[in-house]
Amino acid sequence: MTDDLHSDEQRYYQRQMILPGWGMEGQRRLKAGRVLVVGAGGLGAPVLQYLAAAGVGTVGIADGDFVELSNLHRQVIHTIDDIDRAKVDSAADKLRRQNPHVAVVTHAFPVTAENAADLVAAYDLVADCTDNFATRDALQAACLTARKPLVSGAAQMTDGTVTTFTPYRGAGHPCYRCLYPAALSATLTPSCSEIGVAGPVLAVIGGFQAMEVIKILIGDGDTLSGRILIVDGMAARVTEVAIEKRADCPVCAVASFSPR
Repeated sequence: MTDDLHSDEQRYYQRQMILPGWGMEGQRRLKAGRVLVVGAGGLGAPVLQYLAAAGVGTVGIADGDFVELSNLHRQVIHTIDDIDRAKVDSAADKLRRQNPHVAVVTHAFPVTAENAADLVAAYDLVADCTDNFATRDALQAACLTARKPLVSGAAQMTDGTVTTFTPYRGAGHPCYRCLYPAALSATLTPSCSEIGVAGPVLAVIGGFQAMEVIKILIGDGDTLSGRILIVDGMAARVTEVAIEKRADCPVCAVASFSPR
């Protein structure tokens, strides 16, 4: 655990530290936490900003893209002055100005099957804010091997989903492949450049993701492991659906999942 919080940190976080189950100990745990956020776009923007504001001690940002004008309606961590900048640099500047007590680490490259394990090894958990199955596949494999939580969000058009994968906890905690079989992951899905996406939906999903990360770090509350939230922005409806371990899941069939 880290040293006690400085007096200015205590003032910064006082409105959340008074929450039941949080307190000084919860804030110390956040300060000791290391979270990797993969994707500094529409989902990554609220996740990064809320984690930094909450006082997560080390926030890693992984993204190989650059800011474009068409990003700005939803990727609200960037501004028009950031066009053509690396997204990780633009985001890191905002977070450092937002909360000087947080260490921000940038990884200005795409996450792949070749580098995911090394990246994940340096963090306590991962927030998947990406928009493609190849990166998601790499992250789920790395997190599974490292036995680290994977908080996964997705959004298209006016809908979104969020869940958490902790299959190493055993029965009742399905893995990524239980929800997204390889055959489905391999299916090409339209990108937001083709079908569009509403910015506020990303804020809702990103907010849920940030809250999942915070709960895991402070060790309080119920996570979404074994459940998925489906947000319908146009109907203003949030639906919860249970995720079951699939009997034919190739990952669960060969992996040994049990609590440490």
